[in-house]
Amino acid sequence: MKLYHAIVVGAGLAGLQCTRLLAGHGLEVALVDRKQSLAEGVHTTGIFVRRSLEDFALPAAHMGPAIRDVTIYSPSRRTVELRSPHEEFRIGRMGPLYERLLKDCRAAGADWLAGTSFVSASENRLGSTVRLRGASGEFELQTRMIVGADGTNSRVARELGLSENRRWIVGYEEVYHRETPTGEPRLHCFFDRNYAPGYIAWVADDGQGLHLGVGGYGRKFQPPAALDRFRDSVADLIPLDRATLIERRGGRIPVGSVLPRLACRRGLLLGDAAGAVSPLTAGGLDPCLRLSELAAKTVHAFLNSGGDVSQLAAYDGRLFRKRYRARRALRAVYDLAASNVILELGFRALRSTAGQAVARRIFFGNGSFPTITAPEYRAARAKAVRTTT
Repeated sequence: MKLYHAIVVGAGLAGLQCTRLLAGHGLEVALVDRKQSLAEGVHTTGIFVRRSLEDFALPAAHMGPAIRDVTIYSPSRRTVELRSPHEEFRIGRMGPLYERLLKDCRAAGADWLAGTSFVSASENRLGSTVRLRGASGEFELQTRMIVGADGTNSRVARELGLSENRRWIVGYEEVYHRETPTGEPRLHCFFDRNYAPGYIAWVADDGQGLHLGVGGYGRKFQPPAALDRFRDSVADLIPLDRATLIERRGGRIPVGSVLPRLACRRGLLLGDAAGAVSPLTAGGLDPCLRLSELAAKTVHAFLNSGGDVSQLAAYDGRLFRKRYRARRALRAVYDLAASNVILELGFRALRSTAGQAVARRIFFGNGSFPTITAPEYRAARAKAVRTTT
């Protein structure tokens, strides 16, 4: 039976990025996903922020026009207009983007197992025996490391005894296409508990593609019904008569911050499975790309060291969680605004000079997934060595 250096479970952005990097290091990698086509069943709106666009070589052919303008709406539809001198956002055409990244993974030497689900994993002397289910039934593969990029409700996390997401919101949206581009690209954000309890409703419009969606805590609303009502409420503001509905998509988005235990000697977690999403904005694509790079470096170092567990020290979620304290605090404050009356009062503060400065920092701030500094890494590695000796 072939022994893989790594089996990556889940071919979203995190899994694809990590697979490409691992295979580029010359490792034997298998990428597994239950879907036959990555163009189907996309779960993300695909909004890439400026820092990602600057730092990663994302295929320009699969990126929409730049967005500089943001309009924020209160429950009564009072507005705050924000404009950036920079190209802040681009909406990725995620199906074609995934297919392009998959092509890069295969060109680097990775094996692609489409229509294949992860069932379980058992420890052995080499790493793990991974049980998978394909079209012809169940089968097993051997691997040194398992990379869990399998979403918010990660089966890999449970199998490896790693941390699991306990807090999430549900996002649900419709995606439209215009044959003829129209209007100035703009991101519309609506604060309204009637449609989005615990998050926002949004219209992301780059003139070509248009995403209209709602998000919130699943126990507090019915996403499809809320989306219908939200669409009707913005019909005069965002005309859809020249737009064609091409798909509906939805899924869970973790908002509990990066999970504490992300790695063990048998594997590690990525992307939504790792909780690598901003607790405040629920933005996950930039953290996904950055954590995937660190994961690939960590797996490579761990395997090259012959399985020295101290090489996993840099991949400690507790180091990242420290950097998310402010965002977790703001999320807690926002959760306390349990009614539109409170949101409306808060919106008055947002319209002030200081309030707009905060809004600009949230929407246009050039922050990203936190990096681990050298002292933090040395301390974590020393602790890992003490633990294992």
